[in-house]
Amino acid sequence: MNAKILFTDLDGTLLNDQKEITSGNQQAIDEALAKGHKIVISTGRPLASARIQAARLGLDREGCYAITYNGGQIYDFFHRKTLYGRPLPIELITPVFMAAYEAGLHIHTYSSTQVLSERETPELLEYASTTLMQYQIVEHIAEALEEPPYKMIVISLSHDRLLAFQEELLQHYPDELDCFFSSDILLEIVPKGISKGFAVHWMCRYLGIPLENSVAAGDAQNDIPMLEAAQVGAVMRNAFPGIAEHGTYVTEADNNHDGIAEVIRRFIL
Repeated sequence: MNAKILFTDLDGTLLNDQKEITSGNQQAIDEALAKGHKIVISTGRPLASARIQAARLGLDREGCYAITYNGGQIYDFFHRKTLYGRPLPIELITPVFMAAYEAGLHIHTYSSTQVLSERETPELLEYASTTLMQYQIVEHIAEALEEPPYKMIVISLSHDRLLAFQEELLQHYPDELDCFFSSDILLEIVPKGISKGFAVHWMCRYLGIPLENSVAAGDAQNDIPMLEAAQVGAVMRNAFPGIAEHGTYVTEADNNHDGIAEVIRRFIL
């Protein structure tokens, strides 16, 4: 049997609106793993959050992997080891934080175990609750970091303000940073060239699985490179406007009604 590989986003894709996995999705994943196929959680979340979710979902078994920080860190759940990592330039952390403050926006980054922020804000509290992560308030972000982080994230209920900040960052750091949205209120900042699409190619090479055997499923802007990189780009029925044009298939079911099970049974099993 030729193994196939599924790259699935978490929020709005594998998980329903209550941040849980449906029984139909769980059953289809179990069947795929039992037949030797690979499952890769592909998320903007940090590894610490992805590991918690993987344990809850039973996706820390052999054949299960994670693309975290939108491709910045790739992890083998079963063997508990990082396979690939490329962090941000440490010298850019403080100036990007200052630029976000000047724009009146919340920004934070990560240690290996926690969210790190200089300010406790409603945005931070909601984010920590959603990702199931602990957070720490520090005086100077650069001094608190023991190693360069993989990602920064800016949060605002105003999508227009985030768009303006995205444009500002790309103008100031065109060769160092990429930034894109994982939802209307979350602007992800990663090293130049890092994306879920990059990670799709890397994982297929690492596992020796032809790209022709790859399937990706997602719903948001940060999923576009992944949807375009995989042989099958399955866009969730509940995806944000404009995402469908970047895929090859749109699910009939949404994330609340076994949409990933539909993808697995149609393209993997």
